[in-house]
Amino acid sequence: MLQQRTLKSITRAVGVGLHSGQRVELTLRPAPADTGIVFRRVDLPEPVDIPMRAESVTDTRLASTVSTGGAKVQTVEHIMSACAGLGLDNLYIDITADEVPILDGSASSFVFLLQSAGIELQKAPRRFIRVLRPVEVREGEGDNLKWARLDPYHGFKLSFEIDFDHRVVNATGQRYEFDLSVGQYARDIARARTFGFTKEVEYMRSKGLALGGGLDNAIVMDDHKVLNAGGLRYDDEFVKHKILDAMGDLYIVGKPLLAAYSAFRSGHALNNKLLRELLAQSDAYEIVTFEDTRQAPRGFGEIARAW
Repeated sequence: MLQQRTLKSITRAVGVGLHSGQRVELTLRPAPADTGIVFRRVDLPEPVDIPMRAESVTDTRLASTVSTGGAKVQTVEHIMSACAGLGLDNLYIDITADEVPILDGSASSFVFLLQSAGIELQKAPRRFIRVLRPVEVREGEGDNLKWARLDPYHGFKLSFEIDFDHRVVNATGQRYEFDLSVGQYARDIARARTFGFTKEVEYMRSKGLALGGGLDNAIVMDDHKVLNAGGLRYDDEFVKHKILDAMGDLYIVGKPLLAAYSAFRSGHALNNKLLRELLAQSDAYEIVTFEDTRQAPRGFGEIARAW
């Protein structure tokens, strides 16, 4: 059967939160089968567990924030994207502050951490959410229109189109499709960094946000060019980062999706709205396992390797 996966050993990382600027420590630990991915705020007087579910998302301004009661963890999408890309089902993430460290602004550092710890198969079937009919959410009209959609697909495919009126972004291509059956997440997606514009950074900092951001963990552009000395990692890094974010946002549902995701100008809020819309329609999905790995979609049976 296609088995669930966790880590073989414990691994750790230290960094700063993108928005808070706080120092934060992460400890990634193996978890039993059927645990899912659980953040644990170990800095609180009594540790609080926050399991990954669509309804755990309580704030989507600039990042995906999950919470239980009064405990929260911000900016979970990059590490969740790495877990989705590597097919990791069960994991405890101990965290000493309320924001996941931004590290280099992509998911590649998390991929490295997870791969370094090793991935172990567990004696339980991997459960998927298979989309049975189209589900779509839309917001705005005309120039303000944005939407996200899930369609039935025997695998996992993402197609994203961005719409930034900026000469650098225009020159790189604003649409990209990634199919887990033919692409390699660690090679094709994981290294794409978050990005922003100098005028936006100045405004956000005036509001107490992006306090940990800089050229070492984000692509920063002025009105004309990329300011990072090394330039871009991918020719189409901007739209690839949106794919990276979407993979993380969607994996918050708690199980891998069997679906084709497509989106235009979507973000954290609309991605979570799409998950909730799917779960609200019991005839739109089913939970499946694969007793015979040969029946599973290509790309799910293998343990992903680092690039």
